Amino acid sequence: MSRTTVITGAASGIGKATAERLRADGQKVIGVDLRDADVTADLSTDEGRASLVEQVSAQSNGQVDAVIAVAGLVAPSPVTISVNYFGAKAAAEDLRHLLVRSAAPRAVVVSSIAAIQETDNALFERLMAGDEAGARREAERIGTTLNASGGSPVYTTSKYAIARWVRAAAPTPEWAGVGIALNAVAPGVIATPMTAPVLATVEGRAMLDAGAPSPLNGPAAPPEAPAALLAWLASAENTHVTGQVIFIDGGAESIHRPESI
Repeated sequence: MSRTTVITGAASGIGKATAERLRADGQKVIGVDLRDADVTADLSTDEGRASLVEQVSAQSNGQVDAVIAVAGLVAPSPVTISVNYFGAKAAAEDLRHLLVRSAAPRAVVVSSIAAIQETDNALFERLMAGDEAGARREAERIGTTLNASGGSPVYTTSKYAIARWVRAAAPTPEWAGVGIALNAVAPGVIATPMTAPVLATVEGRAMLDAGAPSPLNGPAAPPEAPAALLAWLASAENTHVTGQVIFIDGGAESIHRPESI
């Protein structure tokens, strides 16, 4: 059965690998990115999110089978909050009216192993309240401050918050109640052009291993690994997995918190 899937962040990294996988399987993919995509939209703005809905509606004939929200940033900046949380949430929520027309609707967002690191409470509260302007002000306050693990609380909090939203929303009448499976994937270190310089040195690999140790198959996974998981979660074959945050990290999460299930 041919399916239509919307993928944000489709021009590079995990998003590109996922789009290529689905297209190779004969699926229709509507790729979304700032450039080099079927839909060009800036998910950090209300205008860009509205444009996403307008363009996807036109290109999908009013129905999509899956939404995979991959687009994200790592910079300790307010725009990271807008893309990683509000943009990802909007991609799922604002296209839900197109998903409900599918016989097997699915939605998946990308969180991160960084979601288990220290977060900022004030920022998290603004995110959970849906206060984008307030959340951006909190990100400005945090600036380039690092948490105890050496990560940015702006990034870690954005990824923790989107995972929490998935957990809360998935079993509700608006999602499970209309047959939409909603999940999150939390990658560890992924081999991309952004991480290549760090992975190229002994010191860099040691730094990554300290934060995200990967005893299974080395310090970094290729983008095709999370792409395969995203593709399955977004497939009609996934009939009962919902509300889950699935770590694909070579074992890092289980090392950091072995008693958590």
